[in-house]
Amino acid sequence: MTQNAQTNRRIVLAERPKAAPDANTLRLEDAAIPSPGPGEMLLRSVYLSLDPYMRGRMNDTKSYATPVPIGGVMTGQVVAEVMVSNLDGFAPGDYVLAGSGWQDYAVSDGVEVLNLGPKPANPSWSLGIMGMPGYTAYAGLLKIGEPKAGETVVVAAASGPVGATVGQIAKLKGCRVVGIAGGAEKCSHVVETLGFDACIDHKSADFAEQLGAACPDGIDVYFENVGGKVLYAVLPLLNAFARMPICGVVSWYNIPGLPDGPDMGPVIMGTILRMKVKVQGFIIFDSFPRSLYAEFARDMTGWLEEGKIHYTEEVIDGLENAPEGLYGLLEGRSFGKRVVRL
Repeated sequence: MTQNAQTNRRIVLAERPKAAPDANTLRLEDAAIPSPGPGEMLLRSVYLSLDPYMRGRMNDTKSYATPVPIGGVMTGQVVAEVMVSNLDGFAPGDYVLAGSGWQDYAVSDGVEVLNLGPKPANPSWSLGIMGMPGYTAYAGLLKIGEPKAGETVVVAAASGPVGATVGQIAKLKGCRVVGIAGGAEKCSHVVETLGFDACIDHKSADFAEQLGAACPDGIDVYFENVGGKVLYAVLPLLNAFARMPICGVVSWYNIPGLPDGPDMGPVIMGTILRMKVKVQGFIIFDSFPRSLYAEFARDMTGWLEEGKIHYTEEVIDGLENAPEGLYGLLEGRSFGKRVVRL
């Protein structure tokens, strides 16, 4: 099924998942293409970003953002083309970064929309290395993790769009960087292409022991993306005054209640207390001053042009394949930044 000029395909939340989302969670449906009014523009989605936070938006629980309503279009950032514009500052043919979600067409009033110009190079990168994932890595590591030359930085989900960028920036800052990823192929990429000092496969039976051997001087910064057994292996290695930026806990997103096994609360809280660890969760677009994005864009553009940062993008074709693309991402079956080409 391909995008066309007669129908607005959209994917809506059909029901709230009790654990992992499945074939009944999201529904593809057709609707009329909306018409822009005064002060509005019509956008045609070109690329859709797939990100772990989307799982949380399926839940009707207190969070930093309003959950997607039943029957509502699934939330997500897109790179879109302006088709019709009744809005100053936007012209037909411009590409924009917008939050119009999992659909072919949307009407926008321009609020929180970034104009990328008529012919941007690598437009999908605005959803990855030059967008939310790259900015998350930059701000979380440098403003919360505050790495210093010679320190040991450990990065979970090290082959993903955030973790890969965190580790490469930490190397630029003179740190020893140890990644954690799932499988030999990902670990090889992390070391040989991204330049980490080591990468440990969390699927290994002796994962905790290998991590300890790779961090002989302990861990000063742990960039948290996954939670679960990875977090539990990191805790005993944290140095005094370690810093832990938390941007995700993807291994726990699908659990319906408390995780199985012993209560790790005392271990987690006791380690934070004894080792005087700074733990800070953050949501990238409301945790830092807006001026920081310009600093990020300047630095990241320079690093990419100089070949100091490597970026991997995985493109899935077709809006109808977006649900399975998201589910695979949540299960660790992605490599680099995953986007859907509509």
